[in-house]
Amino acid sequence: MAEHVTVKPSAGSRRKSHAVETTRGAAQTWVITDGSAGNENQAVAIAEAVGLPFALKRVKVRGTMRLIPARLHIYLPASRLLRSVVSSEPLAAPWPRLVISAGRRSATIALAVKRSSTAFGLHILNPKLPAELFDLITAPAHDNLRAPNAIATAGSVHGVTGARVAEAAKQLKATVAGLPKPYVAVLLGGTSHAFCFRPQEAAELGTKLAQLVRTSGGSLLVTPSRRTSQEALAAFSQAVADVPSIIWDGTGDNPYLGFLGLADAIVVTGDSVNMVTEAAGTGKPVFVQSLKGRSTRLARFHRLMRERGATRPFAGRLETWTYQPINDTELIASAVRRALGLDTR
Repeated sequence: MAEHVTVKPSAGSRRKSHAVETTRGAAQTWVITDGSAGNENQAVAIAEAVGLPFALKRVKVRGTMRLIPARLHIYLPASRLLRSVVSSEPLAAPWPRLVISAGRRSATIALAVKRSSTAFGLHILNPKLPAELFDLITAPAHDNLRAPNAIATAGSVHGVTGARVAEAAKQLKATVAGLPKPYVAVLLGGTSHAFCFRPQEAAELGTKLAQLVRTSGGSLLVTPSRRTSQEALAAFSQAVADVPSIIWDGTGDNPYLGFLGLADAIVVTGDSVNMVTEAAGTGKPVFVQSLKGRSTRLARFHRLMRERGATRPFAGRLETWTYQPINDTELIASAVRRALGLDTR
């Protein structure tokens, strides 16, 4: 009888609850996001790498300001825009030394903070605003953003480091002790505007992975994302029910980092730049399961990942290869530290 368990581990969460690291008012970096996990994780990763005490501020506009397109917010007085913002932490003096924003919906709010202070402004991803409004922008190469103050990265910036995944794997060691190797981590995405991951696609992927385990041995370490529907996860779980596997049930902390640390190989759905790049941050073989749909932007991203030697299409079998882990977080953090005079080397 195959061991098939639902896991509720306490370590290695993909999305953590980031608290202010110092007393109120002492944070030198403000991380401003709209609460999107993918955007927030990138911004926090850079804040941690820069090394200044930081505060996380989740924001959204309220009232009639929501009726004004975000791209027009830059023409409003900064104080007026900030008065129209609901934030998890106050957006008021004492102002930060560095403000990091990610995603379009936080861009104009971060600019309002920058205009109200002398803060250095870093934005992650294409803000769809004039680049010169920011001090520095970082966006993936597949976004084709061209500006004198823009730095292109191989994919998403992230906080997946060897030390971090090793520690998370250590905390999950007892959980996986009874499962046979090799371990195949499976990162499931969800339906988006460009791709479909319905129960049918989930069942097909599960069937292919179950066959892999039957012929090659090993176990599946599966974690869904916030976008994975319950119906798709149920269909996937049914398809792998008779092979050794651990499937996170969505309660407690996500074992995402621990699964990356334990994995001998990683299979990830191709709908998420963040998940693919984070998997490639391990330096382990990463197989991408294509989904029904089309995105010119993501097609460029996947081509670049293949050219870097990080990923290969998932064809239902395991292969081994090596490459330099993909992680440009320190590249961006170093540029910020130089701009702030923190790097004296």
